[in-house]
Amino acid sequence: MTRHFYLDIDPPAYTGPRESLDKSAFQKKLSILAARVRPEKVGAFLKAALLDLPKIRTVVPDSEGPGRLVLLRVSQESDIPPEAREYLENEADGYVTYDIDLKYDYWTAEEILHAFLPEELREGAPTGFAMVGHIAHLNLNDEYLPYKHIIGQLILEKNNRVRTVVNKLSHINAQFRFFDMELLAGEPEYVVEHHESDCRFTFDFTKVYWNSRLHTEHDRLVQKFKPEDVVADVMAGVGPFAMPASKRGCGVLANDLNPESYKYLSVNIKNNRVSDLVRGYCEDGREFIQKSVERVWDNPFAPYTGPKLSRVQEEKERKRIQKLAAEGKPVSSPVTTQVDASQMRRTVSHFVMNLPDSAITFLDAFRGIIPESDPKLREAYEVMPMIHCHCFTRELEQDQAEADIQRRVEEQLGCPLTDEVSYHHVRSVAPSKEMYCISFRLPAECAVRRE
Repeated sequence: MTRHFYLDIDPPAYTGPRESLDKSAFQKKLSILAARVRPEKVGAFLKAALLDLPKIRTVVPDSEGPGRLVLLRVSQESDIPPEAREYLENEADGYVTYDIDLKYDYWTAEEILHAFLPEELREGAPTGFAMVGHIAHLNLNDEYLPYKHIIGQLILEKNNRVRTVVNKLSHINAQFRFFDMELLAGEPEYVVEHHESDCRFTFDFTKVYWNSRLHTEHDRLVQKFKPEDVVADVMAGVGPFAMPASKRGCGVLANDLNPESYKYLSVNIKNNRVSDLVRGYCEDGREFIQKSVERVWDNPFAPYTGPKLSRVQEEKERKRIQKLAAEGKPVSSPVTTQVDASQMRRTVSHFVMNLPDSAITFLDAFRGIIPESDPKLREAYEVMPMIHCHCFTRELEQDQAEADIQRRVEEQLGCPLTDEVSYHHVRSVAPSKEMYCISFRLPAECAVRRE
């Protein structure tokens, strides 16, 4: 049965001070209709979904008898839809009026803010926010700044998971691209634990770059990697690509110039138990690109042998072995196999460059990364690695955006793109700013250094 809503349950018009929020101003009394119902019939009434009120107990004791009152979201009998009225007349024992007092706690942050703000600011009120760990962060427009602390307090009080509310300021760190932030409400605690893609990330949100809106993009790209691949993450941050890639089985070189990002990258490598698969660096992106090929060649990754056991699986195995030992039964030792040197992973399959503001300008570092004078290395890279480069463009039409991106990429590489070129629109950043990821096979003409 379709639900119908006839009562005005919006908060009352706010008449208190604007410098602070007077919670006592948010009170409203509703006189609604309630159906008298015998206790044994309450279950049937609830299944019929008869005009129940949101966030209000549907069934309350009847003060005048042993039965129950089923609350209806109407104030008079004539408001009940015909099909519901017929059901009630057959099954209920009459109607009574029931008073409900709605207070501040009843309404959402959005509803309270809409009532509180001046009328000209109500449309587009900034109640939406992104969550990183326990932090809710906003990007407030200038017209809402006079009410920023009230907005922060509302979000804090109305969301149980939130302990800290911040506003991102317009100033961005020029070198490491993280935002300055202002505390609006809650604890000044900025080190978060964030979970994404079955990985655990710890970092100081005020000192590193993190964007929760890119979760889908992280996942999309990681799904392109095969478990046996080696991935070089040039601008790795705290590991949103590196950690999930390693969980797939990939060997990863992860680099970031920001010392704070590198610090928490190292923490996340340890916490996610992927120290054998992820190697962290704190270098300039160009230097890292130019060293990556020889690093993996000289210090290869062990071959992929299948998915790792989870913590739960490891604990079950430990208890199984412990039980066998206690019963005096033989415990077989893990079978160790000798790894053939030819099975070691010595080549980089993918380079990830997730710094859209400037990643394209680093592409010149790929010129000559594979020396022609080393025939074994040259032979190993018969198939060149894929490059996945995030970037911005001011072109709004996709064909023009792709042409703009390819032109800039080819300028940096010093040669045309010929193989496996594709474009993925990530998101719109501003009215005239689009974020894309261009993926392409590194041209041998660019990569091989002829001496």
